[in-house]
Amino acid sequence: MTLVTLKDVVQPALRDGYAVAGLVTLGWEDMRAYVAAAEAENCPVILQAGPSCREHTPLPILGKMFRHLAEGASVPVVAHLDHGYTAEDCRIAIDSGFTSVMFDGSRKPLQQNIDETAAIAEMAHAAGVSCEGEIGFVGYSGGEGSAGTDPEEAAQFARETGVDAMAISVGNVHLQQDKEGGLDEPRIRAIEALTETPLVIHGGSGVPVAQRTALARGSKICKFNIGTELRMAFGNALRDAVTSDPDRFDRVQILKETHDPVVAVARQVLRAFKPE
Repeated sequence: MTLVTLKDVVQPALRDGYAVAGLVTLGWEDMRAYVAAAEAENCPVILQAGPSCREHTPLPILGKMFRHLAEGASVPVVAHLDHGYTAEDCRIAIDSGFTSVMFDGSRKPLQQNIDETAAIAEMAHAAGVSCEGEIGFVGYSGGEGSAGTDPEEAAQFARETGVDAMAISVGNVHLQQDKEGGLDEPRIRAIEALTETPLVIHGGSGVPVAQRTALARGSKICKFNIGTELRMAFGNALRDAVTSDPDRFDRVQILKETHDPVVAVARQVLRAFKPE
């Protein structure tokens, strides 16, 4: 069994100059493909259940799915709750066998975010589970704008919450389909100068691959969340499978054809974060 916590994978990444991918799952087909990709690349992987995934499948089921995959994997696998918005979300995830929870209080006033995140980190640590927090709201492509993380506030947040990893807002945006943006490296340097806590980039699909690699190897960013580009790969493969034979109706046979294309794209993602 290779089920591990978030701390188990980000601390070696911080020490040795690489990053771990948090791959956003929506169902069995993609999470299975992500583990296969991680095994092929011989690197750890973080399976993430975000809000849209949880709307479709209950957390107790997702916990069993993640743990089942981890038990058969040859590489470390983290079962991670992404964007838990309440303490109850995080409690249910912990009770469901997740090894890491991310509490998102980034829309809240600083002190409220610190207090609530600290309480959840304490609950998680008491259960042997890691906790990720977020300071500085990360917006959405075509929606809410991002609020850049203040370095002094980030240092206070890391110090007073005791989180194992800290998500920051440095020009990253959720759900971005292209890679024409880029991260604010001076802001990243200002933040990492004030804290030893491993840093996390949400909305990693919008970050140019060369910059992902450079920051993975040369900064305290130890986790990049990747979702949109993998969803696009799955959607394209599914569309091809459906339209190639309009008479087919068996969903199992159709969904099987998404596996290899998603594995291939996930391997590319994982490769960019590996050490030199």
